[in-house]
Amino acid sequence: MTTQGTSGRRKQALAAAAAVAALLTTAACGGGSDDGKGSKNGAAGFDAANNKVAQASLAKKGGTLRFGGAQDADSWDTTRGYYGFMWNFARYYSRQLVTNKPEPGKAGAELTPDLATGLAKVTDDGKTYTYTLRDGVTWEDGKPITSKDVKYGIERVWAQDVLSGGPTYLKDVLDPKAEYKGPYKDTSKDKLGLKAIDTPNDKTIVFHLPKANSDFQEMLALISASPVRQDKDTKSKYALHPFSSGPYKFESYSPGKDLTLVRNDQWKQASDPLRKAYPDKITVQFFSDANQLDQRLLNGDLDLDINQTGMSPQGRTTALKEHKANLDNPVSGYIRYAVFPQSVKPFDNIECRKAVILGADHVSLQTARGGPVAGGDIGTNMLPPSVPGAEGQKYDPYELSSANKGGNVAKAKEALKACGKPNGFSTTIAVRNNKPVEVATAQSLQASLKKIGITAQIDQYDGSQTTGIIGSPSNVKKKGYGIIIMGWGPDFPSVQGFGLPLWDSKYIAQSGNNNYALINDKKIDGLFDDYVNTLDDAGKTKVATEINHKVMEGAYYLPFVFEKFINWRGDNLANVYTTDGYSGTYDFVNLGLKSAK
Repeated sequence: MTTQGTSGRRKQALAAAAAVAALLTTAACGGGSDDGKGSKNGAAGFDAANNKVAQASLAKKGGTLRFGGAQDADSWDTTRGYYGFMWNFARYYSRQLVTNKPEPGKAGAELTPDLATGLAKVTDDGKTYTYTLRDGVTWEDGKPITSKDVKYGIERVWAQDVLSGGPTYLKDVLDPKAEYKGPYKDTSKDKLGLKAIDTPNDKTIVFHLPKANSDFQEMLALISASPVRQDKDTKSKYALHPFSSGPYKFESYSPGKDLTLVRNDQWKQASDPLRKAYPDKITVQFFSDANQLDQRLLNGDLDLDINQTGMSPQGRTTALKEHKANLDNPVSGYIRYAVFPQSVKPFDNIECRKAVILGADHVSLQTARGGPVAGGDIGTNMLPPSVPGAEGQKYDPYELSSANKGGNVAKAKEALKACGKPNGFSTTIAVRNNKPVEVATAQSLQASLKKIGITAQIDQYDGSQTTGIIGSPSNVKKKGYGIIIMGWGPDFPSVQGFGLPLWDSKYIAQSGNNNYALINDKKIDGLFDDYVNTLDDAGKTKVATEINHKVMEGAYYLPFVFEKFINWRGDNLANVYTTDGYSGTYDFVNLGLKSAK
């Protein structure tokens, strides 16, 4: 791409951000063609579902809830899925011992019993957790869900050679010495040989941790702790048709095209006080790009975006002008950033990494993401505001929101000289091809780096194939991806739930890797060890802050924004609210429709 073309795109992005900012001001003041307080079509009003419930009483049983997406899930297998929207959506067809409360705002990040009758009975100084299953919990064929099904589902996390991609917290906490080989290599007759979990009867399950971990119940609330029935486990093909333990089951799925769930007639409301199961059917259509998706939302052909990463610049400008009452503007739990794999030279040198951080125009990057309101505050570090220990913009070691916010060419060139590249170098920025906002961010960064002598080409890859493309360290090195554009939200609200897969050396994997920077720092690893053994909240917060500081001192990341987004809420949606349990996105599990169309 020519420099002129990039410049033109940046000007367009700046103009779009200015328009969005003006429209948001109008929305906040209640002016414009749509006053933001409601619409003729029945939308609840601007920000009506932001940390509160919109139109709860209007939800009716029946109808088809219509999702759209610009990207399919990484996997619909409960063991393998790692996208936040997958975890949210998977609760339609999977249950866990405990889960997040179906409530708006901060309350949604709290835990509540699901398959279990209560939260764990914790004994043995925090090392033993005991649960009892509810009566009447069944699979989609009517057979009871047993403690052995829960154990087997968790054991699948050990089968990383077959089922890579999902979170591995449970594996590392229950079997830190990696003694268990997973159910597919299990030599015991029942394939339930993991010693850390006992199932004394079909209703009782007991976890024995070698060492206490203060976040253990949070790990059991992850989708990866869902039960899986052994006779229905199709291993690597399970993602095509997971066997349901929830109120809906798979009817059909064509990867990258569409997905349809229908009612599971064996699910009983009496066994599940959390899920209301309003719609009769749930459909998802996947589109080739986000602009196409936004147009379908604006047309009323779809109810909401399954990806929940905000409307793209073109769509949100139209939506703010003509449909403000359909929009919410939540703070997400995500940080959007660039990360520097140390396997790709010259990013094995900290000064070369600092050159990019200091040379980037952070206002331009913020603008590319949508500006202060639609994109978020300039990111200054790598711990989201919702995680205990975060300091927000108060911690700004590279002065990204102040002295260096427009890029500091002089300091960047000093860093280049210090890393032995006084005349700059060439590299490649890897970015998902189906996210216009991410592509615009890459173009902004490309233009900034040109000013300091770094020539960056942009490689747009298939965003549904992250596990094997940027999640493969060997592929990253082969492709020369010196800069990867990505984002991350907490798996659960703690530094362990956010940063462990990104920053701990134990989490470097050959496939499905998320430690893209390949951080192997014994001090950071040691701080995570300190964290999991710290049981008081004040101590945990202190360690979390220290971890964030160490990560930033290593210059492994260039944070873009503490993200906000503009999300679409269709006219026919009811019982809609954002939740901290799923990083500020809408809680899918109890969405309903006002009319059964």
